[in-house]
Amino acid sequence: MEVGRIAKWNKSEGESFIAGDVICEIETDKATVDFEAQDDGILAKILIGDLGGDEFKVGVPIAVVVEEEEYKDSFKDFHVEAAVEKQEFPPDTIIAEKSESPVASASGENKLGEFTLLPSARHLSHSKGVDATSLYPGSGKDGRVTKGDVLKALQDGVNLPPLNTVAKSAATTAAPVAGAATATPPTAASLTAPSAPITPPPIPEVTDNPYEDIPNNNMRKVIARRLTESKATVPHFYTTTDIDIDPILALRKRLAAIDVKVSVNDVIVRASALALRDVPEMNAMYKGGEVKMSDSVDICVAVATPTGLITPIVPKTDEMGLSQINDKVKDLATRARDNKLKPEEYQGGTFTISNLGMFGINEFTAVINPPQCAILAVGSGVKKVTSATKIQDGDEDTESYEYGFKTMMSARLSADRRVVDEAISGLYLQTLKQYLENPNLLML
Repeated sequence: MEVGRIAKWNKSEGESFIAGDVICEIETDKATVDFEAQDDGILAKILIGDLGGDEFKVGVPIAVVVEEEEYKDSFKDFHVEAAVEKQEFPPDTIIAEKSESPVASASGENKLGEFTLLPSARHLSHSKGVDATSLYPGSGKDGRVTKGDVLKALQDGVNLPPLNTVAKSAATTAAPVAGAATATPPTAASLTAPSAPITPPPIPEVTDNPYEDIPNNNMRKVIARRLTESKATVPHFYTTTDIDIDPILALRKRLAAIDVKVSVNDVIVRASALALRDVPEMNAMYKGGEVKMSDSVDICVAVATPTGLITPIVPKTDEMGLSQINDKVKDLATRARDNKLKPEEYQGGTFTISNLGMFGINEFTAVINPPQCAILAVGSGVKKVTSATKIQDGDEDTESYEYGFKTMMSARLSADRRVVDEAISGLYLQTLKQYLENPNLLML
């Protein structure tokens, strides 16, 4: 985690708490975690607001906490910027003095142009109606003017030119210089020929339909970044097979008769784990330029949540039965939707299964979740006509053909070519199909 966002403050300013109380909920890149108090105290000042505000980096102060009631009002007007400005430096610290001249570079020229102001400084100066480029060089990198430079100039009463004046003066000074550089004697044609009409740029249509701007959460940002990185850096290749799942549906009915509830997805997870055990080359990761084989089969199951997709881990899946997998997946999925997963429950894993069959999706292609080397995309079961079967009616001269239907499921494997090749991928799908079309083998 590098950045976060406050999802909810459970305590208000001035409210007391004891050790173990949840002060706030912090949205990380994959889940929302509770921030618990380590000791008793009073929340004197909240520095970062609820969800919808800006992201903050790890280590940035989010609140001020005091131990005694009498001190809580002392931080009513406290701001982090003010604390930084009042920071005292040791006597041996050398602080560079800013030149009073607006141009203090060695060559006496500001080469930053429109990048002279940092975004925060530009926003502040525009909101004040002043131009802060005259504060160059600032305290930022390469002399850029920071928000702190603008605040200090305003506090010190520095006379900054207004924005309109600067724009007009720039236009009036730039025109003669350009004219002097490119001036040519006028001709009769140039004096009499009318200038070409200037076509204004098209104005985009503005709709009156109401809409709402929803800030993107950290989870979706991380998912987008990781998927883009995976597609750009991992050499994907794909293999697909169709699997008859009528035996699985019959097995579910037999188990339901003895009050054992399992889903098709549970059977797929179990079969995938056994296939990984039989084809260990697929149970590998690509890290640091090396292929790392894993001894433990830890399958990740993709779960859709309101904030994005998350892949909780079912550890040692090959050692679990169907009922155990069913209970584990249900527990992980419930806590994933409630943002209550622990980091170790969704970070890691050796193989991922993404099943969209319950949404009626026949087939799709999934993107590998590095450093894993493969992901299985499972679709829904679809009734398909089977090939004709020749039937003898007793009379050698009489033949008939019978057509049937089977429930076929598409399974598409996305694999990393640096780790496995097409033969290994085909062997894995063949093994998976063998287990799913003969589900009694899953009981062994």
